Amino acid sequence: MMPSSLPVVRLKPKANARAIRHGFPWIYDNELVTDRRTKGLTPGALAVLEDGERRMMGVVATNPNSRIFCRMLDRDPEAVIDQGWFETKFARALAMRARLYETPYYRLIHAEADGLPGVVVDRFGEVAVVQPNAAWAETLLEPLVAALVAVTGVSCVIKNGSGRARALEGLDEDSAVLVGEAPDAPVPVVMNGATYMADLTGGQKTGLFFDQRPNHGFAAQLCNGARVLDVFSHVGGFSLAALAGGAKQALAVDGSAAALELAEAGAAAAGVAERFATRRGDAFDVLTALGEEGAEFDVVICDPPAFAPSKSALEKGLRAYERVARLAASLVAGGGYLGLCSCSHAADLARFRGASVRGIGRAGRQAQLIHTGFAGPDHPLMPQLAESGYLKSLFFRL
Repeated sequence: MMPSSLPVVRLKPKANARAIRHGFPWIYDNELVTDRRTKGLTPGALAVLEDGERRMMGVVATNPNSRIFCRMLDRDPEAVIDQGWFETKFARALAMRARLYETPYYRLIHAEADGLPGVVVDRFGEVAVVQPNAAWAETLLEPLVAALVAVTGVSCVIKNGSGRARALEGLDEDSAVLVGEAPDAPVPVVMNGATYMADLTGGQKTGLFFDQRPNHGFAAQLCNGARVLDVFSHVGGFSLAALAGGAKQALAVDGSAAALELAEAGAAAAGVAERFATRRGDAFDVLTALGEEGAEFDVVICDPPAFAPSKSALEKGLRAYERVARLAASLVAGGGYLGLCSCSHAADLARFRGASVRGIGRAGRQAQLIHTGFAGPDHPLMPQLAESGYLKSLFFRL
């Protein structure tokens, strides 16, 4: 669609146009002049954004049904959002990942930070899994996918329609194979010497969490000869890395039987199955039970789901993180290590660290904070958008 034919949306005179000019990518509904025409825009429609003095600021994607009314796509108001535009974005993202990783297993597109707001693309060799979590990406999915194939050469593209973000945009949860044929078995992915089995069609999110890769690697350094407990393990993220790092034994705890089966398959593929065990159950219940059993581990790592996915859930989420820290710290042997992680957007590093330290203290333990980790470089942070730096990992010596 040519910019000259796009509708115009305008900032209110008192809206913070400077923040947008300096890179902030979102325009909220209360920052716009809204009338019947703007409210009648189709979710996902493109428009030209003007400031309060009618100066053009760029091409935006709109969704009148979302709190985030506009997402900045291109600061050139004459930009044409077509397959060629997508190819430029993908080529730029691919160039960085190809420099960083020897094998094509990584997050290729990390939403706003890679210039495609609300879009996530994880690559598993010849397969790409796309999460179009914003209405505009769903609307332009055909040229997006065509560009993805043209730039990367992948033979299969899968759309994953699950997730809270799509619901907030008023989108369905349908998933589909868009190009080629989906793998008929989990895909093995080697990271930090461990083998992970990724279910690309039936697993959580896109099938595997690439973001913890550097934190898995750091944790593995602590685990040579250690007894390791990995809670909220999913497909064995920290436990399999620990075994690759020389752990004596590792126990993975998760509520999903399917995830634990994939973890066991990964352990078998890496030849470490005899040192690996799983325990299915609610993480809080299992942590409590292990304490009652007198269990003790040299390294305990907890990587829970987002307990504070929004500001309204922040206080409840912080209490949950504190409880995890308390229960987990009680299981760490003297001189051992405790790793605590959060993927909550709403809980910033300071709040998460505070909740973790309170929990450790409530367990009667003293701690040294030895490392603070974040997502890997295939999950770049957009400096103007704090939400893009969601992952925090704290490692303590108790």
